[in-house]
Amino acid sequence: MCNLYSMTAPVDTIRRLFEVAAGAVPNVPALGSIRPTERVPVVRSSRAGDREMAMMRWGFVLPQGDKAPKPVTNARSDKVNISGFWRSSFESRRCLVPVTAFGEWTQAAPKILHWFRLKEAEEGVFAFAGLWRPWQGELRGERVSLETMAFLTTEPNADVRPIHPKSMPVILRPDQYDTWMNGSPKDALALAGPLEDGSLDVERAD
Repeated sequence: MCNLYSMTAPVDTIRRLFEVAAGAVPNVPALGSIRPTERVPVVRSSRAGDREMAMMRWGFVLPQGDKAPKPVTNARSDKVNISGFWRSSFESRRCLVPVTAFGEWTQAAPKILHWFRLKEAEEGVFAFAGLWRPWQGELRGERVSLETMAFLTTEPNADVRPIHPKSMPVILRPDQYDTWMNGSPKDALALAGPLEDGSLDVERAD
């Protein structure tokens, strides 16, 4: 499970690299340490069919009866097309999550944070394979209307496995963006595997 990432590139860089259509974009500061429930930039298809940027809350909202709703930040790639929680978003609301690095902690004590970056990323920016959906309900005693996002995870490659042996985010390359956002569910799911070994730089956070 990946519950920490960063997005430090300027908005104009995101717009250019992700071919966001001209028009208003949110004012996004450098986000060096993003955690669940924070608002983050996401690239999705607009009603006109081009790409737009929106700010969304990280984590689909999972009601828990009498307990507070839980944010669900990651979707397993082997579940998105069969789970009722994810399926409608996977079929019709796929998006791109701009990223400059993601963090994972070692499993054994002492816990040590490591940052992962895509070696070939243009200007240091890459994308997670994301999903989004609107949600309305009560959070912390207040009635709210939100747009939420989560991203897919898959089995780890050799770069991630020594640090986090359970999973890694699904990372897309630019030539895969359109298929992920607009292709059939079958074609999109074919992209939801681990990166090739050796694709990531790994840096221990001291």
